[in-house]
Amino acid sequence: MVPEIPKGNLQSNVARFSGFADVYDNYRPEAPKMVTEILTQYLQREPELVMDLGCGTGLSTLVWNGCATRIIGVEPNDDMRSVATAKLQHFPEGSSVISFVPGYSNQLEVDAESVDIITCSQSFHWMEPVSTLSEVHRVLRTGGVFAAYDCDWPPMISWELEKQYMELYDKCDEILERETAEESKAVKRNKNEHLHNLQASGAFRFTREIVFHHQELCNAERYVGLALSQGGLQSVMKLGSTELDGDIAYFRELTDKYFNGHTKEIMFSYRMRLGIK
Repeated sequence: MVPEIPKGNLQSNVARFSGFADVYDNYRPEAPKMVTEILTQYLQREPELVMDLGCGTGLSTLVWNGCATRIIGVEPNDDMRSVATAKLQHFPEGSSVISFVPGYSNQLEVDAESVDIITCSQSFHWMEPVSTLSEVHRVLRTGGVFAAYDCDWPPMISWELEKQYMELYDKCDEILERETAEESKAVKRNKNEHLHNLQASGAFRFTREIVFHHQELCNAERYVGLALSQGGLQSVMKLGSTELDGDIAYFRELTDKYFNGHTKEIMFSYRMRLGIK
């Protein structure tokens, strides 16, 4: 069980990711290998301990397998973490190298000055930044690296599909704002403020933003699945609303027509904000 929620965290943010872990895991991109290369280069040695905060189903955790002595994924949502934990059976080294634990970004169950690299993949905007970065500063070794990185949505493929994808999500936000009780609303922070938050924390002697891209193969089922894996759309569905049914059907129709039974490359654009302690 996840311990009592520390101050600064919201149950609504955790609950937003319940009930669709398999959809999330099947369609979301794995973290690019470039992440491990960039952060190891800044660390200037192979990391002994990497922590991945808000690790979800482990898509951003398992990329470190073979690149660090020990890897810990921290995830407060039971559904997401159970999918991540189930993957360990496919790794011969098992829990001796990789583990997934319940917890929160501002209350980590590790010693001070014990972690080499801390990552937040598609997750830092769901965390309270001041207390999180204070805790990051506590547990990072001197010279350690923190990185919050996100891909831009939607991935690049076709302007018509991307336009419909964005319109679908604008409508999600409108419905959630209108239909969700104030106390149940998730709080999503502005990703464009990540670098400022790192700089304002005083926890790092060097900060910067890095941009890169990553390509993956995709068919119509996956592109629709990427849309269905978004928490906003899932939250609307949990409300029992049918308001998006027509929009989803139209998006699926456009996607099927574009891919026409083929598999194509899509491009994910990433933005990484990092700090060196």
